Amino acid sequence: MNSTKVNGDYRIFGNSFILQSQYDYMTDKKQENAIFDKKNYTWMIIGGAVVILGLLLMAGGKTQDPKMFDYKEVYSARRITVAPILIILGLLIEVYAIMRKPRP
Repeated sequence: MNSTKVNGDYRIFGNSFILQSQYDYMTDKKQENAIFDKKNYTWMIIGGAVVILGLLLMAGGKTQDPKMFDYKEVYSARRITVAPILIILGLLIEVYAIMRKPRP
C-alpha cells in the first residue's frame, strides 16, 4: 500500500484522502491480528517433521516370501516403541506450537 503524506492530518491513499489517525489504526490492526508468529510456525514444522519421522520408522516389515512371518522384523523395538513415542512427541510439539502465545 503506497501512501503519500500531505500534511499532519491527512494522507493520500490511492485516489482518496484518509485521516492520519485512521491510517495509523489500520496499520496497527494488521499487526495485532496475527494469530501465530514465526516461532509458532517453526515449532509446527518441527512437530510435523517428528511425526513424519515416527511414521517412517514404523513403516516396513515386508518379507520376500508372503508365507513366511518374521517376528523380529514386525515386533522390533523400533516399530513398537521408538516410532509411537516419536509420533506422540510430535503431536505434543504441535499442541505447544498452537497454544504458544506470540510475544510482542
